[in-house]
Amino acid sequence: MKIEIETERLLLRELDYLDTDDLFEMDSDPEVHLFIENKPVQSIDEITKIIESLKVQYQENGIARWAVLDKLTNECVGWSGLKYFKQPLNNHTNFYELGYRFKKKHWGKGFATESSTAILDYGFKNLNAERIFAITDPKNANSKKVLKKLGFDFKETFDYEGDPTDWFELNKSTWMNKSSKR
Repeated sequence: MKIEIETERLLLRELDYLDTDDLFEMDSDPEVHLFIENKPVQSIDEITKIIESLKVQYQENGIARWAVLDKLTNECVGWSGLKYFKQPLNNHTNFYELGYRFKKKHWGKGFATESSTAILDYGFKNLNAERIFAITDPKNANSKKVLKKLGFDFKETFDYEGDPTDWFELNKSTWMNKSSKR
């Protein structure tokens, strides 16, 4: 089942091969990868493999990262979404983790907050998640600002593959209470 979500400025949908060039533009930029544990991609083939793995996640979990399109230009400006973790991470298993990544030219436009708001709403209401987690590099002040704005609580810094990583949590009751005031 393909899901689309519309916000004031954005359209969110499953990533597809038509997003390859936009994803390559974003993921080949070293600045986009500054606070991420992986390295910038070097080829379109790497992007194709990422899209293939996302398609498997859509099939297996009904959710994964989604393309974020600017409704005015129809440009894929990045991705945002929930990843379902079956494997353990920071002593948790079987949970949803919010993530987002955008082309540098679109940083500071509020796309992370706007798209994540819609995704969190979907996660709590449609997937009936009780909690959603997020992780970020402790030095990534902008990402931490977005998470705080969304209502996430910082819980701890833990070791993720040899690097310190901040762990955030958002409970359904907190989200529903906050969203009823919007």
